[in-house]
Amino acid sequence: MKHAHIRSQNVELTTPTAPQAVIIGGGPAGLAAALQLCRQNKFTCAVYELRSCPSSLSGAIGVPCNGSRLLARLGVYESLLTRGAVTNHVTMHSSQGATLGSVDITSWSESKTRYLYLRVKRKYLIEQLLEETEKEFGIDIHWGKKVASISQDDFSVQVTFVDGTRDTGDVLLGCDGIHSDVRTITPIRDLNATLTGDGLFAVAPSEEAANEVYWFFTEEVPMPETDDDRDGWEERRKLTMEHFKTKLVHGPLKDVEGDWGTFLKKLVIDSDSVKCYPIYKLPLGGTWFKGRCLLLGDAAHAMQPHAGQGLAMALEDVFLLSRLFQSLPVTSAQKSTRQIFTRFDELRRPRVEMFYKAAAEGGERRKRMPSWKLTMFEKVCLHGLWAFNMLGLNRMGMSGSQGNLIYDVESVSLWHHGR
Repeated sequence: MKHAHIRSQNVELTTPTAPQAVIIGGGPAGLAAALQLCRQNKFTCAVYELRSCPSSLSGAIGVPCNGSRLLARLGVYESLLTRGAVTNHVTMHSSQGATLGSVDITSWSESKTRYLYLRVKRKYLIEQLLEETEKEFGIDIHWGKKVASISQDDFSVQVTFVDGTRDTGDVLLGCDGIHSDVRTITPIRDLNATLTGDGLFAVAPSEEAANEVYWFFTEEVPMPETDDDRDGWEERRKLTMEHFKTKLVHGPLKDVEGDWGTFLKKLVIDSDSVKCYPIYKLPLGGTWFKGRCLLLGDAAHAMQPHAGQGLAMALEDVFLLSRLFQSLPVTSAQKSTRQIFTRFDELRRPRVEMFYKAAAEGGERRKRMPSWKLTMFEKVCLHGLWAFNMLGLNRMGMSGSQGNLIYDVESVSLWHHGR
């Protein structure tokens, strides 16, 4: 009988190092990116935020159902439903305060996706996302970090902060966002838009109980004399807000009559907080990535807020990037990273540009117009809303471009056949 000789050997196994992402910006886009990449792609993520603590900005963010679906996948949708307001109608008012009509802008897309159009305070969204990050071992969040410089090579990217600290990762993601806010108390349940000769004045709830609302009004003002950054605009707010409230009541809202007009004027005067922020946008066609650095959300494609898609676009960026990372490994070689970022650009740019243009068109409709044009526009709204509701077009998803809201970024084909 032959005996088998068994020789034992010490075999050293090496565990692949988890890819590392450096994320600049601790707002919704940055926190969402950290959560998704950590959970789905097994990244370790370091988030660096300029502010010294979580933002206390309390403006409400509109989240259409394409964004709500992604919040659900991040695990924060249900909790946000209890803290936000669900809105599905827009009610239009004339410059004299008469109700022109109301239209359902979300029910069709909600029935297709099973997710609601949510309005929630930005600070609540940040709180819920931070709560989720605390459950993950692979996410570190650093506050009070201002970027000084970024350098990269074929193998890694390094960021240096003004305090002298540094971090190195396989990829760097730039994320940020800008929102404005106002708070007061009044019984408003839908989004209400009032036409004025100087633009559109809108009021909407920001909490489910509808005991707190925010309003916004867009007007053209000179640039701050000192600077055009947020500090400059904050100084402008301190100097002019009380004057602005008086000017708004005795100017654009002056001719809004009846109970509605009385309510709007009181709402403005009684507002305990008014903040002024510029509307930023980036020109179309900009570069979104270079080497191992990729911009997401507003950092890549800031658009006017008039399409209500800012947060949703950032979330779609995050989820598509996560899927691309799953389809190709992030290695020390530059090739796969370049492939991922190039394909990300190809897939995202057409949809982003569609909403960018829609937001720009919405912004144009909010600019000052002569009285004859305003009167014409009011008549078009009055008869158009009546016909729209009579024909049941809202049930066909034709209001609010709802066909674009049932889009699911996780169903998008990632690569051409034969890649």
